[in-house]
Amino acid sequence: MIEDNILSAIEALLFISNEPLTLDSIAEILEIDEEKTKEAILHLKREYEKNNSRGIQISEIAGGFRLSTKAKVNKYIEKLDSNKKEIFLSQAALETLAIILYKQPIPRANIEDIRGVNSEKSLKTLIERGLITELGRIDAPGRPIIYGTTKKCLEYLGLNSLDDLPKLETY
Repeated sequence: MIEDNILSAIEALLFISNEPLTLDSIAEILEIDEEKTKEAILHLKREYEKNNSRGIQISEIAGGFRLSTKAKVNKYIEKLDSNKKEIFLSQAALETLAIILYKQPIPRANIEDIRGVNSEKSLKTLIERGLITELGRIDAPGRPIIYGTTKKCLEYLGLNSLDDLPKLETY
C-alpha cells in the first residue's frame, strides 16, 4: 500500500518542475528508496491512464518523469499557448541535428562530409537553442570540437533516451 502523502508529494513535485525529474532525485527528495518511489510513480501513472476524464498524464521523457497533457486536450492548450515561442529549426539545422543524434560524438568536419555543405551556422543555432553541446576535443590535427545532444534535445523530440530513436535503414 502506497501512502497518500507520498503520492501527493510526487504529484506536486512533477507539477512544479520545469524539467523531467529522475527517479533518484524524487527518491532523495522524499527520503524513500527508489523501488518504493518507482512503485508510487507507476501507481499514479496507471491512475491517470485509467481515468479518461483527466487531461494530464505522467510521461517518461529524457531519463525522467514529468506531468504532461494528454493529446485529447491539445487543441485547448494550443489556444492558451498561441503566444508561446517554440523552437523552430531550418531544414539545415534539422539535418545537422539528425546527424549528431545518430553519430555523436562527432566533429564538425564529419557532419559537413555527410551533409556536403558548411554546417557552422546550423551548429551555432543548435548550440544557442540548447539542443547540442560541445563535448570536448579529439586528439587530431587542429584538435577539433566534438558535438553531442543535450537533455533539452531529448525533451524537444519527446524521447526518453537515444535508444528511442528510430533505427536507420541501411542500403
